[in-house]
Amino acid sequence: MLTRVKSAVANFMGGMMAGSSNSEPLRGSDLPLKYPYTRPEFLGLSPDEIECSADHIARPILILKETKRLPWATGYAEVINAGKSHLNEDQACCEVVVVVRRRPSDGGNSTPKRPPTTRRRSSLPNGEGLGLRENADVEPGLTFHYWGLFDGHAGSGAAVVASKLLHHHIIEHLQEVLDVLRNPALLAPIIQGEEPTNYHLTPTTHRGITRAASLRGAAGAPGSPSHPPPTRFFTEKKIHHESMVIGAMENAFKEMDAQIERDKAVFNVSGGCTALCALFLLGKLYVGNAGDSRAIIIRGGEVIPMSTEFTPESERQRLQFLAYMQPHLLGGEFTHLEFPRRVQRKEVGKRMLYRDFTMSGWAYKTIEDDDLKFPLIYGEGKKARVLATIGVTRGLGDHELKVHDSNIYIKPFLSCCPEVKVYPLTQYEHGVDDVLVMGTDGLWDVLSNQEVAEAVTGFLANCGPDDQRRYTMAAQDLVMRARGVLKDRGWRIANERLGSGDDISVYIIPLSMMTMFLDVQS
Repeated sequence: MLTRVKSAVANFMGGMMAGSSNSEPLRGSDLPLKYPYTRPEFLGLSPDEIECSADHIARPILILKETKRLPWATGYAEVINAGKSHLNEDQACCEVVVVVRRRPSDGGNSTPKRPPTTRRRSSLPNGEGLGLRENADVEPGLTFHYWGLFDGHAGSGAAVVASKLLHHHIIEHLQEVLDVLRNPALLAPIIQGEEPTNYHLTPTTHRGITRAASLRGAAGAPGSPSHPPPTRFFTEKKIHHESMVIGAMENAFKEMDAQIERDKAVFNVSGGCTALCALFLLGKLYVGNAGDSRAIIIRGGEVIPMSTEFTPESERQRLQFLAYMQPHLLGGEFTHLEFPRRVQRKEVGKRMLYRDFTMSGWAYKTIEDDDLKFPLIYGEGKKARVLATIGVTRGLGDHELKVHDSNIYIKPFLSCCPEVKVYPLTQYEHGVDDVLVMGTDGLWDVLSNQEVAEAVTGFLANCGPDDQRRYTMAAQDLVMRARGVLKDRGWRIANERLGSGDDISVYIIPLSMMTMFLDVQS
């Protein structure tokens, strides 16, 4: 086991094995691609430009050619890695969609297609680019704006597929609750299709009557001739619209993951990916994250975190609990317990610090032979790994990923469920320098939230408020700060710190334009 682990660790690049001796990926490589590799459509790159962008030495920063390719002059910039992988494994997508009622004939396909009842503003320019493709016989719907970042590992296949399809799964689930969302004054009905009812507790006097009295039909008891039964004897949860949108996003991630698994049987869909998306709908900003990408809001210079990274360390207790409840997932090769370092055979019988899934702190235990197995979670910080293989614990894909040279699958420990955070945009005033920053981990590995906020705020302060390229140039500046400059000792950033050698993708989205959009809509 130790030999296999050492071999696997030696093959890590950016948190994943660069390759595997397992046969499944080799078989998959003979299958056709579901979608060919490309860069984000809104960049409008030619095949030659895409090829030139994959220069691991020069690492050119790609930005928008025209700001109208993205809504509200959203800024975007990206750069390829310094040689970690042949291709840029990050992917991005941006769409503006009008969701309308689903027709009965629209359902039934396992692979989402754009429903005929969904109107879409493409991220690719056709004429004016973001002009709504109207259909005169379609009823008014709800408009939502969508931005997505997908950081692939062990190949770009899963990231490409997710960038093409995740928003379609979101559309389908929003269509299911469209009638609810279009009536913000009403709570969501408990039974779909029924009118929402405001149920309430029966009066205290009714609750005070014993069950025996009720069964006897005592005077004043519920059910007695003199007292008609109340509508309900219990309360019902009030489900607000915000929760319906969150549920739609959560189910969309789950179905996207299931679709990648299905597609792997007939297409070459390599590896897995993290997923970070933002949805602007009905005056609120919903940010869903599964992985180690990150989103922050910068408002008046203040940093408001909008996501949490999911890593072996941040999800230690969940992973340990799963291994404890289903020890067969460890294949007899790993222990679910965590120790400060590897346990040595000479330490059997001694008492060493450890912690289990029930613990946030540490305690001592007597070392047993079983503790000599390799830990489920090993390493610290960016070097922490699950089953000595992967450094992220949530995302899409990775269904065939195994521990190196073994039959131990890692997917059971990986979750596709996103954490969704909500920002109530209408409750705050926003200036032109207030933005949402979304970035893959290549940015956050070398720059803190505060450093990013100071860089973006400082750059935008030197741009005219009406400059349509201000957010694009701010995104370019941010990527440049994280990539750094190539020197004799590699890529270096400020204070001679090591720059990011990973793929970097960044959105800078102006919040003030969202507020203006709402004003126009109203």
